[in-house]
Amino acid sequence: MSVLEKLTSEDAIALEEKYGAHNYHPLPVVLTKGKGVYVWDVEGKQYYDFLSAYSAVNQGHCHPKIIGAMLEQAQTLTLTSRAFYNDMLGKFEKYATETFGFDKMLPMNTGAEAVETALKLCRKWAYEKKGVEENKAKIVVCENNFHGRTTTIISFSNDPVARKNFGPYTNGFIKIEYDNIKALEEVLESDATIAGFLVEPIQGEAGVYVPSEGYLAKAKALCKKYNVLFIADEVQTGIARTGKLLATCGNCSCIDKHCSKTPEVKPDILILGKAISGGAYPISGVFANNAIMEVIQPGNHGSTFGGNPIAAAVGMAALEVVKEEKLAENATDLGKLFRAELNAFIPTCNIVTKVRGKGLLNAILINDTEESSTAWDICMALKENGLLAKPTHGNIIRFAPPLVMTKEQLLDCVAIIIKTLKQFDEEIK
Repeated sequence: MSVLEKLTSEDAIALEEKYGAHNYHPLPVVLTKGKGVYVWDVEGKQYYDFLSAYSAVNQGHCHPKIIGAMLEQAQTLTLTSRAFYNDMLGKFEKYATETFGFDKMLPMNTGAEAVETALKLCRKWAYEKKGVEENKAKIVVCENNFHGRTTTIISFSNDPVARKNFGPYTNGFIKIEYDNIKALEEVLESDATIAGFLVEPIQGEAGVYVPSEGYLAKAKALCKKYNVLFIADEVQTGIARTGKLLATCGNCSCIDKHCSKTPEVKPDILILGKAISGGAYPISGVFANNAIMEVIQPGNHGSTFGGNPIAAAVGMAALEVVKEEKLAENATDLGKLFRAELNAFIPTCNIVTKVRGKGLLNAILINDTEESSTAWDICMALKENGLLAKPTHGNIIRFAPPLVMTKEQLLDCVAIIIKTLKQFDEEIK
């Protein structure tokens, strides 16, 4: 079969089913093109993308500045490994660390890799700086977390689908309830071997759970009190998705290095991925100040592709787009509009009980059980009506469009969503 041969949707799905591992359950749509907020299937039908590759495509599909940077660098130098210096990585690290307000960046490729890197960094800091006995350091995590699917990460997941038959599991983690400051304080107070607290500012995969006002600030204060590193996993919430450059930001987007304001909650270790490349290339990074990052020495950690020249060029362009196009501000405005429109509709229907979120990371709760197929069926109907989204946890549908969306496009999407929900609402009345 020629790589240029055009396939029907049925042919493409059949190939994946036959030759690919069945580790995903995609919506049955085969995409071949993307631009801005739109994607097209192989038959030419246009859709609004309301998932953005799980918030990787915040800058929109195939943004010309990001793609241009990638193509230009690809024609010059693609990979050296870290055995040698290259002339792009230092520029990217300088731009990124100044953007987010840290001394150092450790570049990797994927979100899960970055989480693993942060865990290693935290443990090594605990032994060499805090004085925890070697191999005794623990890290506190939250129930219903999602930080990836490596062996270590699933060891502290409570998702049975991610965990079952993948043991034995890695020790050294304590799970507490999310958004529960009392639980965090009790565990930090009772165990001096705790090295870090790993948390998502908003639990995306769990159904877009936004914590109580002040939760993150109080958690950071407790970590400081007990000499524990506050580790923010912003792989999904970062890069303007929630209306600020980081979900842990306070009163400003923090992308302007000359800004006099400070983040509400500055992590000791920040984990980024996904939209740091605008979805054009696998890039992730761990950020920390010198007092923490200096425990990493040659041979302690690495990646052949981490920090390669293409990644560096793409990462700088992706962050520049966020600043130049004011995507954080757009996410704030459109997110408020989205929730207002849905909140006006919800009292008139039975199919949806709640909309929640921040910026353009939102979800609706479907009035059915997690075991039901209703949310999936609604997403199938949304697809037919020209909008792509996916359920999470059975009865929750997550909505996360590219941040380059306009007000007119958003209202068009809201109309599609409401029209689709009304179809299901009529069936249960």
